[in-house]
Amino acid sequence: MDKVVATAAEAVADVADGATLAVGGFGLSGVPNVLIQALYERGVSGLGIVSNNCGAMESGLAVLLAAGRIGRVTGSYIGANKEFARQYLAGELEVEMIPQGTLAERLRAGGAGIPAFFTPAGVGTQVADGGLPWRYDGAGGVALASPPKEVREFDGTEYVLEHGIRTDFALVRAARGDRHGNLVFNKSARNFNPLAAMAGRVTIAEVEELVEPGEIDPDAVHLPGIFVQRVIALTPQQANAKMIEQRTVSAPAANGTVSE
Repeated sequence: MDKVVATAAEAVADVADGATLAVGGFGLSGVPNVLIQALYERGVSGLGIVSNNCGAMESGLAVLLAAGRIGRVTGSYIGANKEFARQYLAGELEVEMIPQGTLAERLRAGGAGIPAFFTPAGVGTQVADGGLPWRYDGAGGVALASPPKEVREFDGTEYVLEHGIRTDFALVRAARGDRHGNLVFNKSARNFNPLAAMAGRVTIAEVEELVEPGEIDPDAVHLPGIFVQRVIALTPQQANAKMIEQRTVSAPAANGTVSE
């Protein structure tokens, strides 16, 4: 089945207000920026986002966040995103913060058809006991807190019950993909992308290089096409538009040169 869609706008045309989306990426690496920009241009709002973080350096999900298009975030890292922190503390944004490994497994479990699982991560903390602020009231108080979760003992160790995540859509970015939706990710840009793709009922992938079926060695496939419903091919300019989040410059060498 040829899953290639002509444009990003066409690929996200049925994403409605209030939809939930699992979005790949970690910082600036592996972020589906073209699809996110297409969502922004559509004007959809009230989105429920599941992603490690919510954009950085005014790119990625930060575009939707700054425009007030996101209503809820399930993630594990706020980082240096000051607008994310401001909206959260002002009560404008509902945020469920969970351990990073738990987020990864909740996405994978949802995609694998596993409704819930037990993990030791978070036992003895508000992750399990409840009380984490999901939404503030804008005056320093908590308007909505996380509920307590089931804790059960196995072989003398306590574990907390976590539920798998399924979303209406997933947006991911891959280095290579074929027309059947088989994807290959480049090194650290793999990050949350395969997991997010598994969790989406409709998964849309932007690929830096589109190839014909059979050109990707089956043993090299990171995510089978069964998890992908739509593919868009990026232009060379879009594929090469990659920023550096933290640029470090070394001290001048003895000969006066500076290396990065």
